[in-house]
Amino acid sequence: MLDIGWSELLVVGVVALIVVGPKDLPILFRRLGEFTGQARKMAREFTSAMENAADEAGVKDIQRDLRKMTNPRQTGMDAFKDATKDLGDWSVLDDETKRKGTVPAGGAEMTEDRANAAAKIDAAAARTATARQSADAAGPAPHLPDSPTASADAAAPVAPSSSAMDEKPT
Repeated sequence: MLDIGWSELLVVGVVALIVVGPKDLPILFRRLGEFTGQARKMAREFTSAMENAADEAGVKDIQRDLRKMTNPRQTGMDAFKDATKDLGDWSVLDDETKRKGTVPAGGAEMTEDRANAAAKIDAAAARTATARQSADAAGPAPHLPDSPTASADAAAPVAPSSSAMDEKPT
């Protein structure tokens, strides 16, 4: 409301005491309180009258509808429902498979190209498994160094330097 501190209020009180006098000062404050109370009462009545007029005009209904339309969660669900309503009930299995009660490995029958590709993959996997089994039966392969100099360097012992042995610790 008004930004009045204690120091300003004290100055107003001293001026009122001097101008009005100590005898009439309580009467002045009583009248000021009554005036403030009446102003607040009129403000409350005005606010309630405006709210009643808005209720009669249907503003609350419009406000509720606007809030419902702008609800992001509901809007997202409506968009999801609209996008999926054409899908309906669908299945990857045909009628014959449903009657037999069997489900193919891929979830549906494979086309001829996919079946040929699957057979090639299975054959390659079998060849790889056979090659690994024969390699395991032959035993581990001997370890060969990467380069001839690497094996010579690894085999040579490292001798301490003479300068490091001649120094005395201080």
